[in-house]
Amino acid sequence: MAYTTLMVQLEAGRANTAVLQATGELAERFRAHVVGVAVCRPMQMVYGEAYVSGELIEQEKKQMQAEVDAAEAEFRNALQARATGLEWRSMVMFAPMADFVVHEARSVDLLITARGTKDSLDPSRGVHVGDLIMQSGRPIFVVPPVLEDNTLDRVVVGWTDSREARRAVVDAMPLLQKAAHVVVAEMVVDAEFANAHKRLNDVVAWLQRHGVAAQPLVVLSTGDDAKGLDAIAEEQGAGVIVAGAYGHSRLREWALGGVTRKLLQHADRYLLVSH
Repeated sequence: MAYTTLMVQLEAGRANTAVLQATGELAERFRAHVVGVAVCRPMQMVYGEAYVSGELIEQEKKQMQAEVDAAEAEFRNALQARATGLEWRSMVMFAPMADFVVHEARSVDLLITARGTKDSLDPSRGVHVGDLIMQSGRPIFVVPPVLEDNTLDRVVVGWTDSREARRAVVDAMPLLQKAAHVVVAEMVVDAEFANAHKRLNDVVAWLQRHGVAAQPLVVLSTGDDAKGLDAIAEEQGAGVIVAGAYGHSRLREWALGGVTRKLLQHADRYLLVSH
């Protein structure tokens, strides 16, 4: 497996500097083709069924198109010298915006998106990360709003003996194979220390057979595993956390588990998550 095709989701109407910088680094590292996507939703669909004049609708349509065009220009300017090839896809739609991004992700290996914040996520422009995680069937590389010393060379894998964690490690394999330092960490209660060491030794041996020289690390859980995992990454100088994303669906409301949600809300480093 390799990341031959990346997709980056941009938010129209805002600067996308951090997510494009991360995409450029990944594209150079994997000599990848990059697909850029942006999607908008008319405001009257976001805020209700109140009457909106035809003139206002037309003005909004022109504004959205101008913002999408600006996002495409930002995408091409940032990545034209860093990727092996570029494609651009955009849509103004009335359906949930995540649907467009998820469908377009059918031909990519890794979907890159910005973490966003409650203050920055425009309901007519921004796509919720949780929707992408739960629906796309692809690993999601989440970029924090501000990049500091986020290196791709040092990675911490948050391990639990679960389907989601196993899936995440497989999906992260190309990244792990190119990393200089990989730690597989599990946080457990006292009674599980011996079993955890056995589990991690198995995982590390398996990674070794795939060319990844990983180190096992068992840590006593303090009850907040998201905070604990971030602390481990800080201690290891890791720029990336790899983790399984836990969640479930109910109608069209996507709910993520507590650890995943906290990592997405607060982590100041890259996250590669897979469901």
